[in-house]
Amino acid sequence: MAEEKTKKAAAKTAAPKTKVAKEVKKVKEVKKVKEVNEGKEVMTVKGANRLELRYKAEIIPALVKKFNYKSVMQAPKLNKIVINMGVGDATGNAKLLEDAVKELTLIAGQKPVVTKAKKSEASFKLREGQEIGCKVTLRGRKMYDFFDKLVTISLPRVRDFRGVSRNAFDGHGNYTLGVKEQLIFAEIDFDLVNKIRGMDVVIVTTAQTDEEAHALLAELGMPFAR
Repeated sequence: MAEEKTKKAAAKTAAPKTKVAKEVKKVKEVKKVKEVNEGKEVMTVKGANRLELRYKAEIIPALVKKFNYKSVMQAPKLNKIVINMGVGDATGNAKLLEDAVKELTLIAGQKPVVTKAKKSEASFKLREGQEIGCKVTLRGRKMYDFFDKLVTISLPRVRDFRGVSRNAFDGHGNYTLGVKEQLIFAEIDFDLVNKIRGMDVVIVTTAQTDEEAHALLAELGMPFAR
């Protein structure tokens, strides 16, 4: 009996210690390391993208102030990014589609899905169900990683780049960017490219209007033409 009472007492004592240990572990997961980001100190969270951190720390307050939102939850944010690459000539050579899938995997950091024709078109020698392209949908950290890379590294590499169009919004807060060649992405090796291909990058946001979406993307670093 005495041994059982001792064990129960030890278990009760251990329970609070376990809870404390879990709390300590959670605290350790947040690295309290301060880094300088554009002249401002930002808390670095383990596993978070620097752009996502800046969005939470600086961009949300700026949008709330600009549009007079009653709650921070009303501030628009990135929802997802869809990258679509058409490979129409894959109807005659299946290897071209394989190359496109490999390139898009390198660019997005995620394996794309192959898209198929929804209906037959005799003038294009196209049959229903034939594989004609690939696309990938990015969310969460991968979405922020891609957007950060796009605006800071890839777009500045475009020849005679003077900014992206302000008129590519769809009226519902979403923005479509046309990329003429995959070579602007650093992951693509010029010597291994068989054919220059373009792609559409659709940036889906939670903004209700194009004005709010424009403000969000501009704050995130999208280089709009003046």
